[in-house]
Amino acid sequence: MAYTINKYDGTQLTVVEDGTLDQTTDLKLVGKNYAGYGEIQNENFVFLLENFAGGNAPPKAINGQIWFDTTNSKLKFYDGTKWRTTGGAEVSGSTPAGLSEGDFWWDTNNEQLYAYNGTSFVLVGPQGVGETVTQFQSASVRDNTGTSRSIIKSVVNDEVIHIISNASFTIGTEDASEYPGFDVIRKGVTLKNTINSTGGVTSTDHYFWGTASNTLKLNGIDASNYVVSTPGSSTSFTTLTEFADVGIAIGDSNDLEVKIVDDNKGLIANTQGQQIYVQVQNPSAAQKMPLRITSSAVLPGYSNFTSYASASGTETVDIGAASNRFNTMYATNFNGTASTSLTLDMSGNARSGSTSATSNTVAVRDSSGNLSANLFQGTATSARYADLAEKYRADKDYEPGTVLVFGGEAEVTECNSFCDARLAGVVSTEPAHLMNSDINGVAIALKGRVPCKVEGPVKKGDILVTGPVAGTATALAQGSATPNAWCVVGKSLEDNDKSGVRLIEVAV
Repeated sequence: MAYTINKYDGTQLTVVEDGTLDQTTDLKLVGKNYAGYGEIQNENFVFLLENFAGGNAPPKAINGQIWFDTTNSKLKFYDGTKWRTTGGAEVSGSTPAGLSEGDFWWDTNNEQLYAYNGTSFVLVGPQGVGETVTQFQSASVRDNTGTSRSIIKSVVNDEVIHIISNASFTIGTEDASEYPGFDVIRKGVTLKNTINSTGGVTSTDHYFWGTASNTLKLNGIDASNYVVSTPGSSTSFTTLTEFADVGIAIGDSNDLEVKIVDDNKGLIANTQGQQIYVQVQNPSAAQKMPLRITSSAVLPGYSNFTSYASASGTETVDIGAASNRFNTMYATNFNGTASTSLTLDMSGNARSGSTSATSNTVAVRDSSGNLSANLFQGTATSARYADLAEKYRADKDYEPGTVLVFGGEAEVTECNSFCDARLAGVVSTEPAHLMNSDINGVAIALKGRVPCKVEGPVKKGDILVTGPVAGTATALAQGSATPNAWCVVGKSLEDNDKSGVRLIEVAV
């Protein structure tokens, strides 16, 4: 007879036939007279005892089932739709769905805790995101009398930007290191780097941005020290402010004058001193002095002008820029290095550069680094290549290394007999010095080391003479009689046992 299995609420879960094993759920349900049911029932008890402990959720969960998630060490229950955490917070890098009012969510990306209000998530804390602190903080700081003062500090990326206080005091030495850029805290809001010695002027770009209805100072100067158009009333310049041609004077002795002379000529004059400085900020907000004017020169400014009385060093500045060039500069003399020039002065004559052998030009290397000229006069102390050669007219073109003799239809032709006394020499590959270079012919090495065509085995030091194979030399056998000196090509510089025609180095 089959078993009908019902859930706690009375609804039917499944029917287990006799002698069968039902696996509708994560527990195996045993039918009547099923063989080996003891092991299965015992395993079911273990599963219940350990709450299906594992890294993966049970695949056939039913409403109310409990599972211990070993990956996150969390006890979870199945609500008929999803597995939910029974205690602590839901842990996820993205916003979870299906939570109930009052549930917590730990955001693993930003390391923040949220509470669900039934509609949305409300941040519990911390306010700062990531490894640094960005938040308003209440703090207690000791002043220079040891009294603890309550403040609110604004922290952005671990840096205290401003401090709010209901009283003025000086930070004591015990806590000074925790508040770099602060010494005297004013009643109200004190910005970083607004220290007492500057009289309320912030030394960095920590500013109040926006519109202020009133101010005690402007650029560090008390409002009472400014000149106004109508004393006691506010001044507003809504149009161009004009001064007469007599201009304005600045300084205790009217040192610097800005005025108009000769009806329409602008003049800036230092009437007391000997220099005028031009000073600006660079892109990093550092003060630079690119220019100074003296009575006799326009000069680069000083690189060190912390004290103008002892200013020193020379600022490095340019005249013009690659994208903002002056057109033409005229001068009697130029003393310095120019990166480019159209011509070079040679005894009063302007000479331009040329990579070819052009008359009345300055020789310039071409793109391959070569220098061309019709005639070089002077002494060479070394040469790139290894032989001295001279050109002779040949009956045809011959490859470098070919052995030539005097004869043929022109002056020279290739050899074709053993120990020919008409020897002219070996066709040079790259002569260090070439004589008779203007004639149409082949360069024959007269002295030095050159590649030479040989036939038959050779050894270092072998005497090479003209050979029977056309255009080649051959080694004179050891012990042979001394040949006619006129047929000696040179001496071998290599050991080579090959028998065919090939190139070897020889000393001519």
